[in-house]
Amino acid sequence: DGEVHINELKNGNAEMFWNPTSEVRRQRLKRHIVLFEEQTDFESERLWQHVTSAINKGDQHKATQEKFVLEEEQRNASRERRENGTEWKPLLFRHNATTNEWHYKYEDLRPWDPLNDIAQFEKNGILQTMERHLSTRMSNYETTCINNQITRHKRSAKDCRRRKASDQPSNHSQNTESSCSTPESVQELSDDDGKYLGFESLCAQCGKEMNHLKEIHSAVLSLQRAQQDIHR
Repeated sequence: DGEVHINELKNGNAEMFWNPTSEVRRQRLKRHIVLFEEQTDFESERLWQHVTSAINKGDQHKATQEKFVLEEEQRNASRERRENGTEWKPLLFRHNATTNEWHYKYEDLRPWDPLNDIAQFEKNGILQTMERHLSTRMSNYETTCINNQITRHKRSAKDCRRRKASDQPSNHSQNTESSCSTPESVQELSDDDGKYLGFESLCAQCGKEMNHLKEIHSAVLSLQRAQQDIHR
């Protein structure tokens, strides 16, 4: 959070290396943490609270003592498990016998997608990413738009049939009937019939919005592929 300088010992010159300006601060991702009173005993902030407090006070001796106490407790617990034959099963890490390394079980190595990823948070020790799900929204939007149009055309067809329902139509009613632009086949209109009548096509405004969303979706997929290639 502070300025970092590179000091040249030979000539005493100092060079600015890092300056967290207000603009840099505004671009930072918002940090979400679990409330201290809700943390378990082995979460880092609670477990190392006395060490952290000593460091913040500038008491390096006290910090070293508190660190030794914690590590000694862990050594004793490990020793007791070995003596009792108890196997230690980590909840969040798995061991790679080939490399003899421990790896986080829920690591997400894909690049951050600023167009789809909103925030990353931890729940019960598991890191998760909140996403916008653009493709799902597009699909829902398209389905809703088409269904609304089919409903409107069904309602129009129903009104037209009602106007044709007279048992003994007069000349006036026949003229009214002929003025209706809906073909006779509309009487049995179904969702599939909408394609035959051309009702499946979106209205001009909906079509423009759908094309715009599809362009955005295509751009997102292209960016994701590029980021994956860069990451590999």
